[in-house]
Amino acid sequence: MALKGASLTVPFFLGFGLFTVTPIVMALRKSLYQEQSSGLGFGGKTVEFVGLDNFTKGLQDSHFWGAMGRVALFGAISIPLIQLAAVGLALLLDAAAQRVANRFRIALLIPYMIPGIVATLIWIYIYSPAVGPLTPFFKHLGISADFYSGSMIWISIGNLIAWSSIGFNMLIVYSALRALPAEIYDSARIDGASEWRIAWSIKVPLIRRSLVLTSVLSIIGTLQIFSDPVLFRSMTPETVTRDFTPIMDIYDWAFSQGEFNYAAALSIILAVVVGTASAIFYRLTNKAPTS
Repeated sequence: MALKGASLTVPFFLGFGLFTVTPIVMALRKSLYQEQSSGLGFGGKTVEFVGLDNFTKGLQDSHFWGAMGRVALFGAISIPLIQLAAVGLALLLDAAAQRVANRFRIALLIPYMIPGIVATLIWIYIYSPAVGPLTPFFKHLGISADFYSGSMIWISIGNLIAWSSIGFNMLIVYSALRALPAEIYDSARIDGASEWRIAWSIKVPLIRRSLVLTSVLSIIGTLQIFSDPVLFRSMTPETVTRDFTPIMDIYDWAFSQGEFNYAAALSIILAVVVGTASAIFYRLTNKAPTS
C-alpha cells in the first residue's frame, strides 16, 4: 500500500527533475566556462574552463546589483501593501454573508485569472497618454500625470502587480479563515471582544502560516519580475533600461550580448539570493502564535 501511494508522486518528481533540477545543473555547468574568440575575433570561438571567474565578475557587477537593489526596495514597499489589502478584503469577506462572499470572491479573483502579458498590455493602454483614459481624467482635475516617467514607473508597475495578485493572496487567506472553528469567535464575543479585536487578536495570528506562504511567494515573484517591465520598456526605453531588473539584465547578457556563460552565472547568483531571502523571511516569521 505504501509503495502504491509513493508511486503517485513519480510524475511530480519526474517533472521536477526534468524541468527544475536539470536546468539548474546545466546552468551551473555552463557558468564554469567561457567562450573565447581566437586571433582578432575573426576565427572560431573556443570554450575554456574558467572556474569561478564568472561568479567573481557577477559579484562585482554594479549594474546587476543596482537592479537587485531597485527590485528589493520595490518589494519592501509593495509586498506589505499588497498583503495588507489582501488580508483586509479576506476579513471583510469572512464577515459577510456566504452568498455575498462568493460573488465578491470570484470578482476579486478575475484579475489573477487574466494572463500576465495580457494584463500588462491592458494597463499599458490605460496608462497611455495618447489613447488611455487616465491622463485626460487627471488633466481635467488639473493634475499632470506621466505614468511612464522615472518618478512614476514603479508606481505604475506596482499598481499592475497589486491588481493581479491581491485576489490570489486574498483567496488563500480567506480559505484559511474559513477553516478556523467558529467556536473560538463565539467564546471571544461572550467575553466581550469586539469584531475588530477578534480579527486582530484571533483571526490574524491563527492564519500566520497562510500569510507567510503568500509573502514568500510574493518575494520570489518580485525578485524575478520580468514581463511587466519588459513590456513597459517598449513605451519608455529611457526609463526602463535593459538592466532595469536582475532578470532583464540576465536576459540582455544572454540574448543581446551573447554571453550565455556569464548569464548562467548571474542566474545562479539570483537563485541563491531569492532562496536566501525567502528562507530568512520564512525562518523569522513562521512561528506558532503564542497564547
